[in-house]
This record gives sequence, structure tokens and C-alpha cells, in this order.
Amino acid sequence: MEAYYSDDDVQLYLGDMREVLPALGLQADCLVVDPPYSETSLSWDRWPDGWPTLAATVSSSMWCFGSMRMFLDRRDEFDAWKLSQDVVWEKANGSGFAADRFRRVHEHALHWYRGNWAAQHRDVPRSAYSGQDKHARRTDQPGHTGTVRGYVYEDDGTRLARSVIRRPSMHGRAIHPTEKPVAILSQLITYACPPGGLVADLFAGSGSTLDAARQAGRKAIGIEAHEPYAEAAAKRLSAMPLPAA
Repeated sequence: MEAYYSDDDVQLYLGDMREVLPALGLQADCLVVDPPYSETSLSWDRWPDGWPTLAATVSSSMWCFGSMRMFLDRRDEFDAWKLSQDVVWEKANGSGFAADRFRRVHEHALHWYRGNWAAQHRDVPRSAYSGQDKHARRTDQPGHTGTVRGYVYEDDGTRLARSVIRRPSMHGRAIHPTEKPVAILSQLITYACPPGGLVADLFAGSGSTLDAARQAGRKAIGIEAHEPYAEAAAKRLSAMPLPAA
């Protein structure tokens, strides 16, 4: 199958992922996907039936964006996967217009996996911390998740990234209506894909995941069903500077 766009690190294919993915015969270290939620009347917002089962044939680790409604409505389609955790992307402004509900200013990204959890690549990003120094503090008190054995904590001035990530939305500068910020995608990719590994996005849209993966030193393969967005993604990727050596 011929790629719509290709360079040394990224390939983008045009077509329905249910047809393209089996033809590629790939195995990815992780998937980072943002499927249509099927919550609007827009022509592109149509859930591709069966895609989570097909995705399970090409990777054992997957980040999937979605609303709580989407995941609950489609829960039976994720029966090939086990849920490890959820991350919340908090936006500066919401996109909902309902006046009878809380203003919705977030989206979920759920991490799914298959097989043995110990075999999954897990590298939680860390952020700088300037609060109280906890260097060499010992603890042996039980916690609500079980007894914590005594240890000496070496404070390196960083903390695990939090599960709520606040980043502005792409409104006003997005190529695709549901485009995700590279700053969010980079953290998910770093967590689930080893350096030099392969990330696949089955709903590539604007190419933001491919962009983030290449900047993070990973290979990437994307599939996009709608040619106008594939064309825009190809232009984005061809213009993007390669990461510094």
C-alpha cells in the first residue's frame, strides 16, 4: 500500500482504518487514538464499528481520547482491552453550549492494555517541583491502598506528572476540529512508547500525534479517512523541522 506521505520517521495513509490497518501488517509499541465520538451530526463524526477489536491486533498498549458518554456507550467494544488509568485534559475554555449542565472544560484520555501489565512500557513523565524538600524522609505507615514498607526517599526536585493536565485547546489555530495539543500527546507518547519505538494513530486528523511522536524521537504511522485532513496533515509534516540531533 502506498503512503499518502512518507519520510524517514513518519508514514501517513489515506483510507478507512478498518481496511488500511490489516494491509499494513504492523506491530506498534503503542497506539494514540482520537476516534470520532459520534456525538454530533457532522459527516466525519461517525464511530467506525469494531475498531477497538481491530486495534488490539496491532498493539498491547493504547491511549484513547473520548468523552465519558462515548466510553460508556461503547464499553462492550473494548472487551479485548484492560483499563489501567485515565488522564484528564483540562482546557482553558469549554466547547459545550448546554445551559442546564456544568460547563464542560475537559476530555478524557484512557490508557488500555492487553496481556501482562509488567510487560508494558511505562515511563511516567516528571515535572519540576519547588515545594517542601522531602529528601531522606522515611515512612512505614500504611496507606489506603495497602501497607507501605519503610524506605528512604531521595528528592531529585521533580514529581510524577499529575493525572490532570491543563493545556489550552487548539481553538482558532487548529487544522482539525478536534485537534489535540502536542504538549498533551507528547506526555502520553513518552509514557507508553520507548525511545525509537513505533506509535500508530488510526484517526490521524491533523497529524498532531505524528508530529508529537517524531519530535519525541519515535517513529509514527497514521491513517486518516478524509483526504482534506490527510492533505493538511501531509503539509504540516513536510514543513515540520526535524528534532535536533
